[in-house]
Amino acid sequence: MNILYFLVGCSVLMALIFLAAFFWAYKTGQTDDVHTPGIRMLFDDEFLAEKSEEDHFSS
Repeated sequence: MNILYFLVGCSVLMALIFLAAFFWAYKTGQTDDVHTPGIRMLFDDEFLAEKSEEDHFSS
C-alpha cells in the first residue's frame, strides 16, 4: 500500500513539472507561430538543391 502513495506522489510531481514546462513555453512565445514550421520543410530541399548546383558549377 505504501508503494501506491509513492507512485501517486511521483505522478503528481511529474504532472506539475510538465504543467510548469508548458506554461514556460507558452510564456516565452514558443507557440506563437504554428503555421511557418509546417511549411518550412517544403522549401529546404529547393535551397539545398540550388546550393549543390552552385557548388557543382564552381568546381
